[in-house]
Amino acid sequence: MRTALVTGAARGIGAATVVRLAELGYAVLAVDVAADDPALPYGLGSSAELAAVAARTGAEVFVADVRDPAALAAAVAVAERRWGGLDVAIAAAGVIAGGVPQWEVPLEQEEAVLDVDLRGVLNLARAAIPALLRRPAPRSGRFLAVASAAATRGLPMLAAYCAAKAGVAGFVRALGAELGGTGVTANAVSPGSTDTPILAESARLYGLPGAAEFAGQQPVGRLLEPDEIARVLAFLADPDSGATTGAVVPVDGGLAL
Repeated sequence: MRTALVTGAARGIGAATVVRLAELGYAVLAVDVAADDPALPYGLGSSAELAAVAARTGAEVFVADVRDPAALAAAVAVAERRWGGLDVAIAAAGVIAGGVPQWEVPLEQEEAVLDVDLRGVLNLARAAIPALLRRPAPRSGRFLAVASAAATRGLPMLAAYCAAKAGVAGFVRALGAELGGTGVTANAVSPGSTDTPILAESARLYGLPGAAEFAGQQPVGRLLEPDEIARVLAFLADPDSGATTGAVVPVDGGLAL
């Protein structure tokens, strides 16, 4: 049985990833802060949502803020004690803020975006990769992160979000090189406009009536579903995906074209 740890697991792409991995037979530790952030003007995933994901999938729950390296180290330790090791770590936690030019964004909002969306990925890598490497050779460990089409597109009034996601893309490229020859790979997916609470908040920041307004900017002509992103993450998590590392895979409905 393969084991996985997923952050941002209460809702959106993180929750869909927990569901998909559980369907494939993984034992999953579903990690989320499960609380709102006073710096951000919208609600984050709740403890009730996290519990619902666990009830649906049989995943174990661990409440942790990805900005806290010690909390993530504790989550990894729980997975190792519970299942004897860790095979997959997926950094899906994310937040968004903006709606005004970068120099007008409240500093605490900018810090939340950078700390969760970028530093949270680095924190998970620091905690999880040693566990992935503790598996005996030949290994098939997988470190995965959720970047965004915003990593390559300059989105006005979302400058910190773009910067964080570009940082995630650069990080997994370097990490893939650092892990060469270990049997552990590092990759990211780069979603387009996906029907999640973050996209709903993006619509609000842009003064749009709803997330559906973003559908027309993608050649597929619709919003993506979180499960569509989760399926690509599940492919990259598979032992048979070992030929792919240091990659940022677009799952964006053609948005980056």
